[in-house]
Amino acid sequence: ECLWVTGVLCEACDLLGWKRPTKIQVEAIPVALEGRDVIGLAETGSGKTGAFALPILQSLLSHPQRLHTLVLTPTRELAFQIGEQFEALGSTIGVKTAVIVGGIDMMSQALVLAKKPHVVIATPGRLVDHLENTKGFNLRALKFLVMDEADRILNMDFESEVDKILKVIPRDRRTFLFSATMTKKVQKLQRAALKDPVKCAVSTKYATVDKLQQYYIFIPAKYKDCYLVSILNELAGNSFIVFCGTCNNAQRVALLLRNLGITAVPLHGQMSQSKRLGALNKFKSKSRSVLLATDVASRGLDIPHVDCVINFDIPTHSKDYIHRVGRTARAGRSGKSITFVTQYDVELFQRIEALIGKKLPAFPTQEEEVMMLVERVNEAQRFARIEMKEQGEKRKRPRGGEDDGDDAEQSSGVRKKVKGGRFRGGKGGGFRRGR
Repeated sequence: ECLWVTGVLCEACDLLGWKRPTKIQVEAIPVALEGRDVIGLAETGSGKTGAFALPILQSLLSHPQRLHTLVLTPTRELAFQIGEQFEALGSTIGVKTAVIVGGIDMMSQALVLAKKPHVVIATPGRLVDHLENTKGFNLRALKFLVMDEADRILNMDFESEVDKILKVIPRDRRTFLFSATMTKKVQKLQRAALKDPVKCAVSTKYATVDKLQQYYIFIPAKYKDCYLVSILNELAGNSFIVFCGTCNNAQRVALLLRNLGITAVPLHGQMSQSKRLGALNKFKSKSRSVLLATDVASRGLDIPHVDCVINFDIPTHSKDYIHRVGRTARAGRSGKSITFVTQYDVELFQRIEALIGKKLPAFPTQEEEVMMLVERVNEAQRFARIEMKEQGEKRKRPRGGEDDGDDAEQSSGVRKKVKGGRFRGGKGGGFRRGR
């Protein structure tokens, strides 16, 4: 199968368990190895990282050079994941990578950049910070630029950062642009950044995988928490990603579930970078069975064993539905998705059905059984509110210590205090650990 990829890289693929190339890899790799610019249109979970990493590593093998490649990506988690894949594929040939994202100390990043890695994987904002402020760092010798999830980079309003980066890297370079959708902004970027590119499209229509069983549940908004607990109990033993619309709700639901003894961990944009990676690792290692995520986690994250995706808050952009449910039923496995539809979500739900071109069946639930949970859930909601309030107060206090981002981790301690009838917090009350 690896007709064009050199032996040592084929061995690296083999070690990763990549037996045969995916569709986008079959389309893009030969074109890239011919020396052409590539536009790759491929849906989430299609093996895009391999499609650009292998040709780049092959180029590095024949012409070793420091600061050879820049990969731009919209979110921190995705940057770390791409970094891991480059490390894994390039481990046998000694490739050095650097992941440069926000939320991490600039000085330590500057030291890594001073060692001149071969591949830099970065979010646009933080890279511009270094280009403008880190002495001695430039990308004037760059050979390859990759923009992964380009539609998202531009949707997150990184346009001015991308412009700045394009101005300071060589015109004479190779560019790979990967995107799930071809938006007007992406077309404009393509005209500005690519030379006579070859388009490799794998699936242009919005499709969800056949092995994914998709359902919806129509429920009154006030009973959403009860239905969630009921489904998690009913499908216990599976791993879940539950998507929430806001950071606040992800944190609240994580606390609520913990109060009911369900192992849950939140992942959202207000958590520090180390907490986010910690949360992901706990979920990946299966020490937590439920990941409460905002859309920060809907794209690109390859978490191998997600059995079920629950859209607790319906996505406001229908395309986000595709990316969210794409977290399960990956690489030929089967999976389930359940979307909660309240009286306020009907129109959004109809748009999703129109986009994917199918009517979803209702997920069977026993209303009487769900209603039996109301009292327990109400009590857990009350504790979660107290804990959220405490966390808010803790954040307002001046502190010299380290960030307590994933406060849901400490919720069990608070719970004991609540159940014992005395809890920290209140105005001016409570105590802090000595710092």
